[in-house]
Amino acid sequence: MDGSRRVAVALGPRTYQIHIEAGRLQNAGHILAPWVDEQVVFVVSDRQVGQLYLGRLIKHSLATAARVETFVVPPGETSKSVATAETIWQEMVDRRLTRESVVIALGGGVVGDLAGFAAATFMRGLDYIQIPTTLMSQVDSSVGGKVGINLPSAKNMIGCFWQPRLVLIDPQVLTTLDGREYRSGLAEVVKYGVILDPFLFNYVFDHAAELLELEANALEYVVERCCQLKAAVVMDDERETSGGRSILNYGHTFGHAIETAFGYGHYLHGEAVAIGMTCAMRLAVSQGFVPRELLLRQTALLERFNLPVQCPLDRLDELMTTMKRDKKSTRSVMRLVLPKRLGQVQLVDWPGDDAVRQAWRGD
Repeated sequence: MDGSRRVAVALGPRTYQIHIEAGRLQNAGHILAPWVDEQVVFVVSDRQVGQLYLGRLIKHSLATAARVETFVVPPGETSKSVATAETIWQEMVDRRLTRESVVIALGGGVVGDLAGFAAATFMRGLDYIQIPTTLMSQVDSSVGGKVGINLPSAKNMIGCFWQPRLVLIDPQVLTTLDGREYRSGLAEVVKYGVILDPFLFNYVFDHAAELLELEANALEYVVERCCQLKAAVVMDDERETSGGRSILNYGHTFGHAIETAFGYGHYLHGEAVAIGMTCAMRLAVSQGFVPRELLLRQTALLERFNLPVQCPLDRLDELMTTMKRDKKSTRSVMRLVLPKRLGQVQLVDWPGDDAVRQAWRGD
């Protein structure tokens, strides 16, 4: 038995394990073997991650595969497109993948969403494995089976639920991550504290310096705890049918509007979510759900991580319009996730344009 921390995502026949261990990426052959032995493996990565880890993964952890094919995309949100997905599908045909082939997503959230979507749709579904290499993807997007691509006018509008067979997380790879990208991932860690776990929020607040320094114990704790929280939500509401999984969208309706209005890549996802959480908390304060002290505490933590809490408002009309196209609306009723107290959120009907505009402005 390996020495990794494990988190189970129990979904009946779709159950899988999340393995978390520093240094595991270069020595994961026995973990991957049940899925890759004598199979054709198709690894999707991006240029930056591929240069660092693709060769090591193939050499040290995929030696038992019948054949390893690779496809590398440009880094960044713009790769999560219909055009890139079509290119991947054609590459899968050209490289003679079959229904027994296995797809591996080696990269951040963009690669995970894109490769997972290609796996879900090629030949009506191939097995795939998530190997997330950013903090954002390790604590959030690699777990839960949401895969998809963007449209120019709407983020994550095209997609499906397709659970991985395995998630392999090596926190050590985060030491090579760009500082801005790493801090972007901390926004999702803050999110989990606000929506589900006051202890986690307070831990992150008290250990912010260690997390910024990528101190191993603090980092592994928050990665494992976020995975546990995400797994619990997914097990309760895998396909967003009961409304339970919607709590994970805290800050995201505002955040997705920012990403769309300003152009994918102008703000990193976590930066947009940090602004979105600030707007959502402002709205919760104005609606009388939470005291202003909680807004100040959340804002202080986000700013400690050098994350933005405000965006330019010259496109406010466009931001409002984009929010109303968000896929989280139900029966034509727009709904937002707002805090009720630290560690608990609620789904609230659109409180009116004036209240939402005020939340954007912060006045």
